[in-house]
Amino acid sequence: MSLHLIKKVPTAQELQDMLPMTEELKQIKSERDARIREVFTGESDQFLMIIGPCSADNETAVLDYVTRLAKVQEEVKDKILIIPRIYTNKPRTTGAGYKGMLHQPDPEKAPDLFEGVKAIRKMHIDAIRATGLTAADEMLYSENWQYLEDILSYVAIGARSVEDQQHRIVTSGMNIPAGMKNPTSGDLTVMMNSCLAGQMKHTFLYTGWETKSDGNDLVHCILRGAVNKHGQSISNYHYEDLMLLVDLYQKFELKNPACIVDANHNNSGKQWAEQPRIVKEVLHSMRHSADIRKLVKGVMVESYIEDGNQPIDGGCYGKSITDPCLGWEKSRELILEVAELL
Repeated sequence: MSLHLIKKVPTAQELQDMLPMTEELKQIKSERDARIREVFTGESDQFLMIIGPCSADNETAVLDYVTRLAKVQEEVKDKILIIPRIYTNKPRTTGAGYKGMLHQPDPEKAPDLFEGVKAIRKMHIDAIRATGLTAADEMLYSENWQYLEDILSYVAIGARSVEDQQHRIVTSGMNIPAGMKNPTSGDLTVMMNSCLAGQMKHTFLYTGWETKSDGNDLVHCILRGAVNKHGQSISNYHYEDLMLLVDLYQKFELKNPACIVDANHNNSGKQWAEQPRIVKEVLHSMRHSADIRKLVKGVMVESYIEDGNQPIDGGCYGKSITDPCLGWEKSRELILEVAELL
């Protein structure tokens, strides 16, 4: 046998009993979820900024960062609704390398998923308690949802997971927005089919149970750029790309048409400093077209305390150990500028 069982991790119920959401925190999440939902249904014209580290690798630095975000949120609350990126899972192209806090609560130590599931739940709860902001996370494994389903206000499905049947079906049982990224190939039809699957009802196997879902009318698209056959980045945030998506939504007849534009990854060619320019181009397209303005609900930005990135053992506080990020001062300036441009 090539699979070796190491140790049993807590069940979702055991973890919730260990690290419960208080009634106060549940109320904060309920109110935040309602406001975010109104953006996707068109009842609110607030603009979403899903912003934060590529990977949430250190609770102290992450809470420091989210606390800064909360202060800026107060300054722009009339126009922008900020959702912190607290990404505790990190997809890897080959499977090698740091996979996030779920795998390694301490990035410089060996994987420990038993401690990892506790660490990620604690960090998310601590962030809500400290700032009143509920967060976004990526569902790297479909089983992860059970550990955070009472905490998160937004879930992203990555470019490598978007074609996976289990990821698609599990999003159909969520009651919060779930963003389907276009695959690395760039095929938008794959993304649209994923949204369609997420909005449908399903019966499926999940965590040892025969499970039934009601469908999630807030499943939507995330444009993150693509890679061509030569391994070169292809962007898909331009006016023509957004108009193509407007047309695709009409053909697929999905509920609550919506798009989030990821300003990093292949849209920027992982050139982190290009993110503000890309965000502003998206806003320009929104001003030029009423259809695009109605479709684009927000942007994703990879941002941390310090510019760029570093090795896992780099030792610089608040600097990414995965993809390079926009530093705090530039991020704050971008948020304020977006508020002025809306």
